[in-house]
Amino acid sequence: MINYENIANTLATDGVIILPDFLPSKLTEQLYQYISNIPADQFSQAGIGRNNNVQINHEIRNDVTLWLNGKSPCERTYLMAMNELRHQLNEKLFLGLFDYESHYSHYKMGSYYQRHVDAFEGRSNRVITTVFYLNHDWSENDGGELVIYKHNSKEVLHRISPTFGTLAIFLSEKFPHEVLTANRDRYSIAGWFRIDRPF
Repeated sequence: MINYENIANTLATDGVIILPDFLPSKLTEQLYQYISNIPADQFSQAGIGRNNNVQINHEIRNDVTLWLNGKSPCERTYLMAMNELRHQLNEKLFLGLFDYESHYSHYKMGSYYQRHVDAFEGRSNRVITTVFYLNHDWSENDGGELVIYKHNSKEVLHRISPTFGTLAIFLSEKFPHEVLTANRDRYSIAGWFRIDRPF
């Protein structure tokens, strides 16, 4: 059972929380099977920037993405779970989160995403970032860890293995992070809870 009180309290104090086995393993497996069987030509090269300022820069990131659209049952169930998380965070932290956007991320062997922030302070409507991992039997040699840094620092706060069923949640504006080079196919769902604020 999801402990929403603990999630809210930890985000309020630390700004980051890592949750193993966040969803039932059956649903996580369905999401993995779904994404891993989508034809490669359905994915788009990931860019940097927002809206009309999106650019492709392989020196910064070279993963591919596909936005969730809720067409599959497992996607709909996942989005319902994240909507419930949104309601709980609003109730407990008064954040005013009004929606959630998310995409699948596929890091092929050799793919990475250099250090960045998901939202620039006061200039974006992304407030909370989520990353849900779909990878079986991930080992240290497989690379691909999410590294979260202290705000305005090189100090590492968390180094998270992209292990099946793990959900990372953190404040979008506060924590620089990067994805280290993956040594095998790495799948996840990246998402953002947003407030109604102009870009």
